Amino acid sequence: MTIAAIDSGLFRRVLRRHAASVVVVTVPGPVGFTATSFTSVSLNPPLVSFCVGRGGSAWSSLSATPVVGVHVLTAGQEQVARVFATPGIDRFAAYPGPWHPGPHGVPLLDGALAVLVCRVANQVDAGDHAIVVASPVHAWHHDDAEATPLVYHDGAYTDLGTV
Repeated sequence: MTIAAIDSGLFRRVLRRHAASVVVVTVPGPVGFTATSFTSVSLNPPLVSFCVGRGGSAWSSLSATPVVGVHVLTAGQEQVARVFATPGIDRFAAYPGPWHPGPHGVPLLDGALAVLVCRVANQVDAGDHAIVVASPVHAWHHDDAEATPLVYHDGAYTDLGTV
């Protein structure tokens, strides 16, 4: 039995109804990109995942690195998300805030809600993307209980107060 996939236009319209946290993934270089496909995978052992387009400018650096930084953005970091989502530019040159080298040479963006530095455990081809599974080796988070994450929903950046 053949089961046909839905067309890409319908798929995009359906996925726009899914609210997702916004992260910036960084790798030594420095290279980085915005992702909304971040999720926890396992508590034991600790694993997270995110997806990246294999045709994107960050893929060659990401596919060759053993470590990544995952930055959960705050509601006030929409401009950061936009810069790291812009194709064809030096994203670190355009980045509107400070950053510094972290453990294992991973570039760390200041002001994130939470940060994970991870060892890349696996990369799985999935259509035009790769699913990256990573194991956190360092982690910290914002101590401000009032800080909220940046969310992407219905084609726009927003926060939990407006979703």
